[in-house]
Amino acid sequence: MVNFQNEKQIILSYYDALASANVCEIPEVCAHYASDDCLWQSYYPFKDQIGGERLARQFWVPFKNSFKRLQRRQDVFFAGKNELGKEESIWVVSMGNLVGLFDNDWLSIRANKKMTFLRYAEFNEIKNEKIVQTAFYFDIPHLMYQVGIDPFPNALGANILQCGPATHDGLYYKDQNLNSGQKTSKAIDHMIDTLGNWDNLLSLEEELALSWHDDMIWWGPTGIGSTYTIERYAKQHAGPFRSAFTNRKFNGHICRVSEGYFGGFFGRPNLTLTLSNSFMGYPPTNLTADMNVIDLYRRDGKKLAENWVFIDLLGFWMQNGIDVLANTTKHIP
Repeated sequence: MVNFQNEKQIILSYYDALASANVCEIPEVCAHYASDDCLWQSYYPFKDQIGGERLARQFWVPFKNSFKRLQRRQDVFFAGKNELGKEESIWVVSMGNLVGLFDNDWLSIRANKKMTFLRYAEFNEIKNEKIVQTAFYFDIPHLMYQVGIDPFPNALGANILQCGPATHDGLYYKDQNLNSGQKTSKAIDHMIDTLGNWDNLLSLEEELALSWHDDMIWWGPTGIGSTYTIERYAKQHAGPFRSAFTNRKFNGHICRVSEGYFGGFFGRPNLTLTLSNSFMGYPPTNLTADMNVIDLYRRDGKKLAENWVFIDLLGFWMQNGIDVLANTTKHIP
C-alpha cells in the first residue's frame, strides 16, 4: 500500500476552502494552496496563468460571480505518481461536475437562472505541500447546450449529462492497493500502444477489442457525444475521427497516473493533426491544429470498461478559423 493521504487532503481542503469562501476571499485561498510559480493550464478562451492569485482572478472569481450556491459533485478522485518524466511527482485527479445557479452571464453565454452543470476534470501536482501545476479542463459546449445554445448540431454520439462510474466506487479517499493501480496502468499502456498503429491489418472493431470490453462506454465531449459498445464507438467516433484527419502526430503526455481501478492522462497538446475531411459537421479546412485532451479510465479485469474524455473543441475549432463560442444565439428548438 502506497500513501498519498497528505496530497489528497491538501486538494480536498483546497476544494472545501473554495466552496466556503466569499468571492473576495478566493484570491487569498488560491494563493495559500498554490505556489507562487504554479502553472495553471485550461481550455480556450482561458490563457495559462502563473500563481494562485492570477488563476483565481482569471477563472474562479468570474465563475463564482456567475454561478451561485456552487457545489462540486465528484465522481472520480484518486492520486498517484506520474509514470512519465525523470523526476518523481505526485498528482491528485478529480472529475465530476461543478453545479450552481447560473444567475449572471459567463464569458459570452447568457445566464439561464437555473441549475446548470460544468463538467470538469482536474490534475493537480503537489510538491512541498503546495499545488505546483494544474490541468483544469472542462466542457463549455455542454454548458452552452444546457442554456439552449447548440454549438455542434451534428454530433454522432449522444450529448447527455454524463454519469460517473457504473461501479459507483470512483472516490478513493483512502489509498488503494499498489498492484491494482499497476494493472490499470498496464491496461492503459496496452490501449495506447494498440491505438498507436492505425494502419494495422485488423478491422477497427477487432483492434478495439484488444483493449476494451464489448460493452464499453465512451463518455465523449459535447459535440462528439457519448457512445455505448465497441460497435457504436467505432461508427460514431473512432471511425469518423480517423477518416477526418491526416498528418496525425502524437505529442505524448505530461502526466499519466493510476490508482486502483482508475487512471488517466493529459497532454498539452496530445495531438497535432490536419483536418482533411469533414468532422462534426464542418467541412475540411486542410489546416493543422492541436488538441488538448484529458482521458480518464475505469478498468475491469484486464480490459478497459469506461472512458471519460475532455477535448478543447473550442480551441481546436478556433485554430481552424471557426469561433464557436461567439455563436451564442443559435438556440435549440
